Order: sequence, then C-alpha cells, then structure tokens
Amino acid sequence: MTKTVDSFRFISGITKRMIKNWISMEMPRPIPWTPLTKPLSECNVALLSSAGIALKDDKPFDQEGERQNPWWGDPTYRILPKTATEKDVRLYHLHIDPSYAEQDLNCLFPLQRLQEMENSGRIGCMSERHYSIMGYILKPEKLLQETVPAMIRNLKEDMADVVVLVPA
Repeated sequence: MTKTVDSFRFISGITKRMIKNWISMEMPRPIPWTPLTKPLSECNVALLSSAGIALKDDKPFDQEGERQNPWWGDPTYRILPKTATEKDVRLYHLHIDPSYAEQDLNCLFPLQRLQEMENSGRIGCMSERHYSIMGYILKPEKLLQETVPAMIRNLKEDMADVVVLVPA
C-alpha cells in the first residue's frame, strides 16, 4: 500500500490553494550539493529543526506576532545543547501538535538517535550545539539575510561537517 503525506492537512482551503499556487510559480533551480570530504564515521554532525524548539529558560519564539499576522513567522533561531531532553524544551510552533514531542523529543529533534549513531561509530561525533528555527515563514528575507548567516558562523565555530535538517 502506498501512503501519501499531505503537507497541507492542517491548513485552511484558501491558504492551501494559495501556497500550492506559490509553489507552482517557483522556478526549478539546481540544488547546491557539497560532497563530503571524509567518511560520515569521521564527521561532526549537527541537527537543524524547523519545529520552533527552545530551551524552557530561553527566549520563546514569537507566537503572538504570528497570531496577529498569520503570514508572519519568527525568523530567529535557538541553540540547544546535545543533552537536551523533553524536560528541557518547549515547542513554540503553532502548526504542530506539541504533545508528541513532549512525550518523545526524538520525533522532532532526534538527539538521542544521533547519540546512538555516535556511540555505534556511524558518525564521528555529534555537535555540542544544535539549532531550531520556525518552519512556517512566508516572508523569509530576514531569515535568509540574518538568521542563516549567524547559524553558519556558529556551525563553523562548532566545526560541524554535516547539518541534518529535521523538517517539522
């Protein structure tokens, strides 16, 4: 049996039609590809989630701004340590049911699975720091101009070789 993922399941009909229309207008372009220069078993790996996850004692993602303007999304990012668990974080994404991540953070931010990969030698090591952004940003200019370059600087400081995007 083939299963289809409906990425638009939780949004209204008009919003679904608008987003599908925007996607259809997007011109295909080459995907930048950077081959690994060493085996994955020697790489430092970081995670990047688009689930709006932050440490409980960190600044929350701005949900009120999005409630007032559903076309806006908080373009900032949060840093999470490799030791973060369900008890340490909150999920601030308005389009995701947080109850699953409250039970098992690995469903949105698989830090424990990454640690298992390090322990088994499938990756060299997991980065000390990992990152989360909001995934529902319809106006990405600030995200692309400010947030992404800042995260890249941090990832270089962390000497990350690989970043795994964990879409929400």
